Amino acid sequence: MYSYDFFLTGSLEKVLPAKRNRPLSDGKVMPVFPGTIPAFQLVYARRTSEKQPPFLTPFTVSVEGAPVKAVLRSVEAVPVDFPANEKSDSGYITHEPALLPDLLVPLAEDKIYPQPDLYQSVWIDFPNITAAQKGVYNITVKATADDKVIFGNGDEGRDNEASGYTAELHLTLNVLGEALPPQRLLHTQWFHTDCLANYYHVEALSEEHWNIIEAFMEPMMSRYGINTVLTPVFTPPLDTAFGTERPTIQLVDIIAQGDSYTFDFQKLERWCGLCKKYGITHLEIAHLFSQWGAKTTPKIVAKTGGIEKKIFGWDVPAGSPAYRKFLEQFLPALRTACEKYGFDKEHTIFHVSDEPHGAAQIANYKLAKAQMADLVEGSLIVDALSDFSFYKEGLVEHPVPANDAITPFLEAKIPGLWVYYCVGQSYRVPNRFIALPSSRSRAMGVLMYLYNIAGFLQWGYNYYYSALSKTLINPFLKTGGLKDWPAGDPFLVYPGENRKPLSSIRGEVHRESLEDMRILAMVEAKAGRDAALEIIHQDFLGELTFDNYPQEPSYYTGLRERAAKILEA
Repeated sequence: MYSYDFFLTGSLEKVLPAKRNRPLSDGKVMPVFPGTIPAFQLVYARRTSEKQPPFLTPFTVSVEGAPVKAVLRSVEAVPVDFPANEKSDSGYITHEPALLPDLLVPLAEDKIYPQPDLYQSVWIDFPNITAAQKGVYNITVKATADDKVIFGNGDEGRDNEASGYTAELHLTLNVLGEALPPQRLLHTQWFHTDCLANYYHVEALSEEHWNIIEAFMEPMMSRYGINTVLTPVFTPPLDTAFGTERPTIQLVDIIAQGDSYTFDFQKLERWCGLCKKYGITHLEIAHLFSQWGAKTTPKIVAKTGGIEKKIFGWDVPAGSPAYRKFLEQFLPALRTACEKYGFDKEHTIFHVSDEPHGAAQIANYKLAKAQMADLVEGSLIVDALSDFSFYKEGLVEHPVPANDAITPFLEAKIPGLWVYYCVGQSYRVPNRFIALPSSRSRAMGVLMYLYNIAGFLQWGYNYYYSALSKTLINPFLKTGGLKDWPAGDPFLVYPGENRKPLSSIRGEVHRESLEDMRILAMVEAKAGRDAALEIIHQDFLGELTFDNYPQEPSYYTGLRERAAKILEA
């Protein structure tokens, strides 16, 4: 009989083909908080032997003893041709191009095919665990060799050496009684609806496009904790080369008669209905000025004399009196419509311009903000920027600094501070690059709880273009654009063949970090903040900061175990 290697490992392990990961102890007890999605991996390989099998024998995977149905997904490796920026650290899995695990694909017929000396894994989780009764559940994961194989010509094949082989592995789920509190963190990862229209070759805002939008919006909150969605009331002025345009996606139809405008919000109403359906709590209105300096207005189209044309864009400066007249009519009408559709001013967020920086751009930003701030009073205005002078000069009350530039903002004790990471945050700080260990992404939840972070922003839920939106890419082959960003930076989900998103290890682990925040908040509510802080610091020496934090997977499993003890007591 052939020799196989089957074992369970945690969700923070990235299973590499030539490396045997740390197995979970047999019967490992996993505390499960209702409101989370517990996950682990089944790792498998066949050891090489002198006797070669006649064909690859499939194994059927089953999960027994669970209180709810397990979901099985194959962990697939993807090409990583640009793992890290030049400025990076030694904590990456690799700095060389490689195939690395990331994509999660439904496990066809619950079958796996162990390969010789090639470790692979199955992601096993329980998304409906909230429906389970409190209690201890002894889980058995089985991998059983099929008795026969049906070949393409209909013939049957049998491998007597493999036939009858069964691996049984054990894990214990301790389902606790009380559900986690609702997520308080405002969490956005920018939703690029034009990418969906282009990738699937459908007309923008056609019925086909709306169906795809809904499919990609459905898991935002339930799977990834994304409760704030970038809303294209007009085409978002993001990642666009100067003088070029992204495809028009505009949820508001506009008729212009001179400097007088009328608005039709029917598409926005449909959008808001989807947001409400899938648990989105806040709308994030597309930026009102161009990126990287707020020099010009965004692309806005309207019908004039029955003909649709562009009325604002690169050729209109940010301080244009005509644009101010437009905003004076548009923004009050937009806010009224949003409130009518379920998103009042407290649940509608506005942006001026993305990532302004440097002294030369301060004047532009100040001018742009003056064009719109009074018209959105009572709503949050946030912008991703890491230049502290913008806050110091009073230009932005709610900055969103990068996690590698957050220190002066923390020292200023800014209430309701947000944070972001993206392509540039590659040295020591947490991020979600594919070449980083999963624990580097998981750390964000603990850090955001520790520093009372109110919001998290990342620029790519589903960005499938190269840099500056110059060309569509295949995200299954080009995981960092055309080597524009470290792999994994531009998107969290992959576009599935059935026009639905496919998840990633990075998406699951980031959700786990948000679950950590909620677990710590629950401990604080039950036992006080000092108890939560004690849990955080117990297995880590030194001060926890955004560039000094636990990177061992065992820290995060221990964190939940310590929290469970307090909550059960």
